[in-house]
Amino acid sequence: MEANRRTGKTVHGTLVALGNDGVLLRGPSGSGKSDLALRLIIPPSPWSLVSDDQVVLSRDADEVTGRAPASIAGKLEVRGIGIVPWPVRDAAVIRLIVDLVPRQDVPRMPEPDHSAKLLTVAIPCVRLHAFDASTPAKIAVLLLGAVQRQ
Repeated sequence: MEANRRTGKTVHGTLVALGNDGVLLRGPSGSGKSDLALRLIIPPSPWSLVSDDQVVLSRDADEVTGRAPASIAGKLEVRGIGIVPWPVRDAAVIRLIVDLVPRQDVPRMPEPDHSAKLLTVAIPCVRLHAFDASTPAKIAVLLLGAVQRQ
């Protein structure tokens, strides 16, 4: 294994992807990770689910990739319904982290170039409220900007 490649760290979160570009949704239980993911991935959306609830990270050079642990691959928790089978993408490169917070904790004008580290790689990070109707659109805009900066 190369010195710049690390694998196997598992984080609490939900990973969705637009093509190969992933968005890691983080937040405490009940913050809306799975609900927001469902709104992003419901067909005919171009978004796909990679993993719900836990994400296994690996690093290769300056990219962090996320996958589902085998035990939960292909499953999505839908509050009020239960755990349902869902088609998934095998993996995605994490380009954006969204920390889900209460509405009053979303900054009106966030710091430019705010980032968080995954496996020592800095990744753009924002705070949003999962249950705002515009949040899926905000994530799409943010991901487009993150990918263009690559």
